[in-house]
Amino acid sequence: MKKSFIPLAATGVAAALVLTGCGQAGQGSTTTEDGRTVLTMWTHSAGNPAELAVYEQIISDFNASQDKYEVKTESFPQGAYNDAIVAAAASGDLPCLLDLDGPIMPNWAWANYLQPLNISSDITDKLLPTAVGKYNGEIYSAGYWDAALGIFARKSVLDANAIRIPTIAQPWTESEFDAALATLKAAGYETPIDIGAEDKGEWWPYAYSPFLQSFGGDLIDRDTMLSADGALNGPDAVKWGTWFQDLFKKGYANSGGTVGNQEFVDGKVALSYTGVWNGLAAVDAVGDDLLILPPPDLGNGPKIGGGSWQWGISSSCNDADGARQYLEFSFNDTYITQFADEQLVIPATEAATEASKYFNSTDGALRPFAEFSKEYAVLRPETPAYAVISTTFETAAKDIMNGADVQSALDAAVTEIDTNISSNDGYGAK
Repeated sequence: MKKSFIPLAATGVAAALVLTGCGQAGQGSTTTEDGRTVLTMWTHSAGNPAELAVYEQIISDFNASQDKYEVKTESFPQGAYNDAIVAAAASGDLPCLLDLDGPIMPNWAWANYLQPLNISSDITDKLLPTAVGKYNGEIYSAGYWDAALGIFARKSVLDANAIRIPTIAQPWTESEFDAALATLKAAGYETPIDIGAEDKGEWWPYAYSPFLQSFGGDLIDRDTMLSADGALNGPDAVKWGTWFQDLFKKGYANSGGTVGNQEFVDGKVALSYTGVWNGLAAVDAVGDDLLILPPPDLGNGPKIGGGSWQWGISSSCNDADGARQYLEFSFNDTYITQFADEQLVIPATEAATEASKYFNSTDGALRPFAEFSKEYAVLRPETPAYAVISTTFETAAKDIMNGADVQSALDAAVTEIDTNISSNDGYGAK
């Protein structure tokens, strides 16, 4: 099957190439007219000029730093990117270097799209654990950043309603959080908190499965990765589902509104459960009155989702040493800081965090997110079944939000997940 997609920002590789082998262009089997091996790199970042600008700088610097390799990039819109990778894998056209969303990595490693990363441990050991993608005990991907969620509030609103300001050392308990929502509801907020329920897709497991984990449940039994039974439909999961449903039943949250943080900025809600990417706009709008608060402790400590976009090397890359040389060059703290400050994401290294104008420990306005990431981040299950787990959880959680019987909705989700795992012979898990 040939590729049925059109890259938005292909860089016109063909005119500069002289084919010297039978492999696909950019897989390490072709050379430029001056004898450099071409390594093609695909990224999902076509709609993100700030991110692309950093990649272009890295590639320019790398290409100028040596005379053996030439990296060329092609960028795709995020919405079409995964389909492009799957199509390219089927047709044998994968590039040497590709970025990938962290949770999809185990599936692509299991499907033999990727080879172990094998870059220096001096690099991966310095990265946030959630910026390193592992499958079956091997590292297949690594990233320059992570993201994090927190709760935005106005100090003046909490003070006026005699609500304690939570800290990392003493986050809100379940009862405190629920009491705060009831108080704010009584104070006149039609829905006191925006949790982004109008969003869809991966947002649902990313944002709401950490609440499940804070109650003591999970998306799957992580000891075996073979079944969700007991983890997703046990007593702790039912507690989560009942609590989650009550957020809507009691009018504390709603599923309408617009994606983003505007309702908080406009003062229509008192609290907003949202991501670091909305942080600077909130700082600009709210100023010194803004609080960035940890998520509540629902019984097993606060939790947030971890794992963002990372880089891997395709299994069909004919010059993996060159791909590794590029990646090792790219994991420079200067570039990692640039990514963080240009995109508002958390730097993956401590040095880059301290160099960041937004995340440093002295006066970084978004510093709390870096601390939340260190303290609370939980990776989504590192299993090839995650794609099914993600969509199944979204369906179950939306059914629960809309009033479905909690136990029945979770039992149905477990059946669907377990059936998929069984039909794929456990995805190789033993």
